[in-house]
Amino acid sequence: MPKSFLRSRSLAFARQRGLCFYCELPMWADSASFFAAKHGITLAQAKQFQCTGEHLLARQDGGDNSESNVVAACRHCNEHRHKYRPASAPSPTTYKEQVLRRLSQGRWFGAQVLRESRTAVRT
Repeated sequence: MPKSFLRSRSLAFARQRGLCFYCELPMWADSASFFAAKHGITLAQAKQFQCTGEHLLARQDGGDNSESNVVAACRHCNEHRHKYRPASAPSPTTYKEQVLRRLSQGRWFGAQVLRESRTAVRT
């Protein structure tokens, strides 16, 4: 991975205060085991919250690795968005709206996992 991309991803993670650009849930950049323990989830669940870099304008469409074009996104959101065919993938703004709508309905991976972990901690 180019150093410019890694730097932009790290800056985006800090700028977003460790929250995913799409679902706005916490992510981890350094330690899946620490994140899992902190949130009371399994290591496999924690891996879905790993910070990844996301190009707002894809490189194939002329996007670059600049700070203004790279945001931090959890692995789940990033992979899910890219399951679409390139021609039919939603724009970052449209995808974020879809994710937040599903999140508010409790129908998004992160909401379910973190809600269950908070419930388990309380009981």
